[in-house]
Amino acid sequence: MAVLKPNPLLALSPLDGRYHNKCEELAPYFSEFGLMRYRVLVEIKWLQKLAATSEITEIGEISAKDIASLDRLYSEFSIEDAQRIKGIEKEINHDVKAVEYFIKEKLKDQESLQAHLEFVHFACTSEDINNLAYGLMLKEGRDKVLLIVMEEIINQLATMAKEFANQPLLSRTHGQPATPTTLGKEIANFVYRLDKYQKQLKSIPTEGKLNGAVGNFNAHTAAYPDVDWESCSSRLIKNLGLAENRYTTQIEPHDNIADIFYILSHINTILIDCSRDIWSYISFGYFTQKINPDEVGSSTMPHKVNPIDFENAEGNLGMANAILVHMSLKLPTSRMQRDLTDSTVLRNIGVAFSYSIIAYKSITKGLEKLSANKAKIAEDLENNYEVLSEAIQTIMRKNGSPDAYEQLKTLTRGKKLDKETLRKFISELKIPNHEKEILSKLTPEGYTGLAAKLAKKI
Repeated sequence: MAVLKPNPLLALSPLDGRYHNKCEELAPYFSEFGLMRYRVLVEIKWLQKLAATSEITEIGEISAKDIASLDRLYSEFSIEDAQRIKGIEKEINHDVKAVEYFIKEKLKDQESLQAHLEFVHFACTSEDINNLAYGLMLKEGRDKVLLIVMEEIINQLATMAKEFANQPLLSRTHGQPATPTTLGKEIANFVYRLDKYQKQLKSIPTEGKLNGAVGNFNAHTAAYPDVDWESCSSRLIKNLGLAENRYTTQIEPHDNIADIFYILSHINTILIDCSRDIWSYISFGYFTQKINPDEVGSSTMPHKVNPIDFENAEGNLGMANAILVHMSLKLPTSRMQRDLTDSTVLRNIGVAFSYSIIAYKSITKGLEKLSANKAKIAEDLENNYEVLSEAIQTIMRKNGSPDAYEQLKTLTRGKKLDKETLRKFISELKIPNHEKEILSKLTPEGYTGLAAKLAKKI
């Protein structure tokens, strides 16, 4: 078979094909190009740190001009640079060592840095570079892309919660008509949940280590026993914007990464719940969707306007969670001081984030299409007067009526009651007249408790 040129239509993953334009802003962070760039950054920062350590007399401080030159290796890192690293990797079969050789190749013609060549990747194991590179990748991809798109959804829902705060709505518990609420309050429930876990996601630090082959600074102290390697390593990690984990094996144990993935999967689960509820409200006719006259809802049924955005979101959130949950369970485990099972798993962070981003954008798009069908909502409330049985039996109990619950159960369970039947029942109750008057004026539409107030406060 002939070798086919790269084309989105030939992509094995929909992330690089059909959905590419919906998640491409993650590529600078989570692609192999991004990983290489972060590795170069860490290597350069470590070299600069070594040069600034006075006890390491074999190399002097790097001039401002050379520091700027070194910084450009990562700030101006190009596709051609990445391809060169891949070429080196193909020869030596080691991706991190290829980065070291690439940097040395770039520096070999700079006379002022000749003494520094053998201090590139000095005393490092590959995981010293990798864990910091992945830490930066995860932190920046989360903070600069994921949280921003997530915030858009929360803001959209919060706006809707307040817009529909006073809109009565028939609840459905177990799928059956239940005590009324308001549309805004039901949306506010999701805002509260999402906001809480988004703050947790934002607050989890990304940790890193730079302590050698098995986490004890063995090579470091053998070469320079008088250097305070703990402080040296700690300062570099913190200067990168990461938190230090001083107690590790060869690998940083990924516990905080697992926390991030677990919280993110929980946020996605809340959004699945939200998508399913909105899908149901559309199904009941409580929401209508704006129609694009050029779109087709069904290949055979011309009338269809399907809730595809929320279905797309649910499916993609499920894909994201399948990966996130596996990573959160797998990454904290490693045989003895090191095995390689985390390496291939970590390369899928961008996959999980991409499926999440695609879903978030679908939800945002779907929410923008919604309009409340107030007539349909009012009709359902008017047709379910039996939901007032909770209020009636509660006031009967307040006034000492025996078997209040049982009386209402006999009257209403499994039955449809109209306004007149319920008011007749109320008129015959042995309770004070002012209580009868309150109950006789009560309607499903007006029986929403503090729902509106709660929605407005979100």
